[in-house]
Amino acid sequence: MKGMPGSRRGTDAPADGRERPVRAVFLVGFMGAGKTSVGRVLARHLGWRFEDLDDRIQAREGQTVPEIFQKSGEAGFREAEREALVELLRQRKNGSPLVAALGGGAYVQEEIAALLADSGATTVFLDASPNELWQRCSSDVLPRPLRRGESEFRQLYEVRRPRYLQAHIRVETGGKAVTDIVREIVSLLKLEIPGEEK
Repeated sequence: MKGMPGSRRGTDAPADGRERPVRAVFLVGFMGAGKTSVGRVLARHLGWRFEDLDDRIQAREGQTVPEIFQKSGEAGFREAEREALVELLRQRKNGSPLVAALGGGAYVQEEIAALLADSGATTVFLDASPNELWQRCSSDVLPRPLRRGESEFRQLYEVRRPRYLQAHIRVETGGKAVTDIVREIVSLLKLEIPGEEK
């Protein structure tokens, strides 16, 4: 059952029907969902590499995300986003374990979703209520190009949510500590934390 906690939708499943261990986790969800915060802690717990796709985009382009939006528009940013993801996926061809956080609009792009599906990566939708997401974003120091008025924010969330629900699993983040969210992801994906007994 797609998009439901505990569902795996055949993630990384080889031809013999046995599940391969998860080696790449991509966190998706709306702005304010905690993808970067959760991703950093999850990667640290697992001893895996962490990558924030927006950071990679900014390094490649030599501009901040708001600057890219301002100079190239959303279409220009989405192209830079796609190129950065292609580069990231190519670099992990050797199967090195990775936790990555995607920007809020990445997974709703058909091409991005297809690239992730083809790569065999596991996608995790971090969700929360629009109220909580709005409150979290309201306290941000850095500007978010697509965060406008509250009604537009809620509308964009509702438009994007069906796509997010196509991720392999959904984890509710509302009112939870980052460490609790990480433990839930580890449990649902049957991941192994180095040094912990099975």
